[in-house]
Amino acid sequence: QVQLVESGGGSVQAGGSLRLSCAAFGYTYPYYCLGWFRQAPGKEREGVAAIYTAGGNTYYADSVKGRFTISQDNAKNTLYLQMNSLKPEDTAMYYCAATFKSCSGAYLLPGLWNYWGQGTQVTVSS
Repeated sequence: QVQLVESGGGSVQAGGSLRLSCAAFGYTYPYYCLGWFRQAPGKEREGVAAIYTAGGNTYYADSVKGRFTISQDNAKNTLYLQMNSLKPEDTAMYYCAATFKSCSGAYLLPGLWNYWGQGTQVTVSS
């Protein structure tokens, strides 16, 4: 059973930076895709970024390209999301997720993901 625990959310002014972390426990299958999703009040959950754990290929939503960076530390079983140049529209609950499916096909589709963390709140003020 995979468990995902996020941390690192908080409040920041527009233009600022935050780094989210996700500690992953319990998975032994090496070919996972790990990713970040977000959900703002009244909106659907949307994909932000994903990384193929075996090869390191990364995928980003257009809205965050050039500002967010997803990375992993395999030794620590930890996933990161470095968020720079934050905007008020980035305000949302951010979730870490894992799937057995291909990153390229799944990173924008929350329904294809198998495991979810509890979420961490990011608030960006103007």
